[in-house]
Amino acid sequence: MKTTVRIQLSVMMFFQFFVWGAWFVTMATYLSEIGFSGAEVGRAYSTTAIAAMISPFFVGMVADRFFATERVLGVFHILGGLSLFWASTITDPGLFFWVLILHTIFYMPTLALVNALSFHQMKVPGKEFPLIRVLGTIGWIAAGWMIVALSTLSGSSIEATNTPLQLAAGFAILLGVYCFFLPHTPPKAAGRKVTARDVLGLDALELMKERSFAVFVVSSLLICIPLAFYYNWTNPFLNDAGMENPAGKMTLGQISEVLFLLVMPFLFVRLGVKKMLMIGMAAWVLRYVLFAFGNNEALVFMLYSGIVLHGICYDFFFIAGQIYVDKKAPVQMRGAAQGFIAFVTLGVGMFIGFNISGWIVDLNTANGMYDWRSIWLVPSLMALAVLIGFTLIFREKSALKEANIDPGEIPPPADPAPADQGGRSD
Repeated sequence: MKTTVRIQLSVMMFFQFFVWGAWFVTMATYLSEIGFSGAEVGRAYSTTAIAAMISPFFVGMVADRFFATERVLGVFHILGGLSLFWASTITDPGLFFWVLILHTIFYMPTLALVNALSFHQMKVPGKEFPLIRVLGTIGWIAAGWMIVALSTLSGSSIEATNTPLQLAAGFAILLGVYCFFLPHTPPKAAGRKVTARDVLGLDALELMKERSFAVFVVSSLLICIPLAFYYNWTNPFLNDAGMENPAGKMTLGQISEVLFLLVMPFLFVRLGVKKMLMIGMAAWVLRYVLFAFGNNEALVFMLYSGIVLHGICYDFFFIAGQIYVDKKAPVQMRGAAQGFIAFVTLGVGMFIGFNISGWIVDLNTANGMYDWRSIWLVPSLMALAVLIGFTLIFREKSALKEANIDPGEIPPPADPAPADQGGRSD
């Protein structure tokens, strides 16, 4: 791949996740400040999950068949930026939800499209893509640092304002314009009939006949419920605890993602699939316990530890899970299987989790005061229940060495997130 193309793709990936990280981390703090209830905040965050369930139709049924990828990216980012700016001006919870879902419907399909565009330009994706994709995680981190820088320049934190939303909107529009100058990528499924079954990866349901795979799928869905608490409520919690510039501190989670990803090949060989997944779920339990009993004084190390654990929470479950699915599914079904898992986790699981987290926060809030210890113990117990069930029922015996997985096949992080992202990942 030419150096100029590599630079183009790196810039694209950087701003792809910069846009998401700029608004997603601090939105709950802002919405709480303008009077949204916990349930209303949860519904706002669930827009990403709803869009994740809808976006395969945009990509598989429309974008992949009729339009060049770079043009779809350009249009979607510009429209997404305009709708996000509109959302930043709204204080009514009902209208905010519908405008934000408009933004996420435009944004979520671009997560798959930037990957497709990148792969089209690569000769050896297994070696070239990780170096491009890691710029996305760096972009998410940079968004948090920019919020810190703007807070410093303004003399007060901007995390409880609509500035991060508007910042993300502006960069989304700029990214949209930039996308029109990316290398031409024609629709890969032009002239080919694509069904809803193909788009949702429903052929992968055949794998559910195997007990180990079914247990993995159900566990993945259930673990996303407590995961949503982190994305929803960590920033308001750290602000309420008195931590300075928590959006910047939370980027430690994405940094740990990258670091833990580097050691995964070595640990995978020694631990195998089941233990890696168990460690990932156990990290969720520990993280919420640290949040429940930590504070911004003598026990501040517990808060930082909970943030840094994000790398284990995400990489050891989701990345390990992607590898497990890739090796479990027959070659002709691997794409469908990965799409099915994404639908179950980022779509269904996160949708349930975002909404439940809002209800739990409302139940533990009185006179504007949050009972954070009670709030965080709920997802901790949820994750513990999933961990116990998975440990007792999952019988997969194959390890990385037995499956003959080359360490180079381990995919890069994709947040929630996102770090992100989640995800993303972040």
